[in-house]
Amino acid sequence: MRKIFFTALAFTAFVACRNEDKAKTSEAATSMVQPEKVMTKAEQDKAWMEYMTPGSAHELMARSNGTWEADITMWMHPDSPAVKTKGVAVYRSILGGRYQEGVHTGDMMGMPFEGRSILAFDNAKKVWLSSWIDNMGTGMMNMEGNYDEGTKTLSTKGKMVDPTTGKDCDVRETVTWLDDNTQKMEMYCNMHGREFKTMELTARRKK
Repeated sequence: MRKIFFTALAFTAFVACRNEDKAKTSEAATSMVQPEKVMTKAEQDKAWMEYMTPGSAHELMARSNGTWEADITMWMHPDSPAVKTKGVAVYRSILGGRYQEGVHTGDMMGMPFEGRSILAFDNAKKVWLSSWIDNMGTGMMNMEGNYDEGTKTLSTKGKMVDPTTGKDCDVRETVTWLDDNTQKMEMYCNMHGREFKTMELTARRKK
């Protein structure tokens, strides 16, 4: 009987302690939650103006507006031989200089190639964004990243579909400004757990 009594007493104390701990945890969590700041209309208007106004990043992307001729090397698989071809890209600023549109044409595997790119700098997120579509697929590739002023390189990462599996795979791209009239682009894709270079491109501004 004493054993049962002390067991019940110990259980009661344990439950009481657990309830007390839960209460303290709940109180601590409540104290950590900060009320969301309510912006004034003037602050909201200022934030929207800063978001929509082109800045130095948009001036940087506009420097590559114009027509570029490219020497392209592609690899379809990690162990496949390189395929060399040529292409042309025409870039222009759109929507008041907020974005840059690229129209890309050339030849791929003996077929006419056409692609479209959109490049952006998001003033709110402070990141570069790019999207890509072309006539060699029916999906979209979306990437984001940052620009390094020291190396003059835009590095982005994102996802694209692997048409052999129907699943997304990781992709990354670097674009380096070698000088005002020469750019080098390298693209890498991770398929089946292995990253390999899929494209290397050197573009020169057409004079």
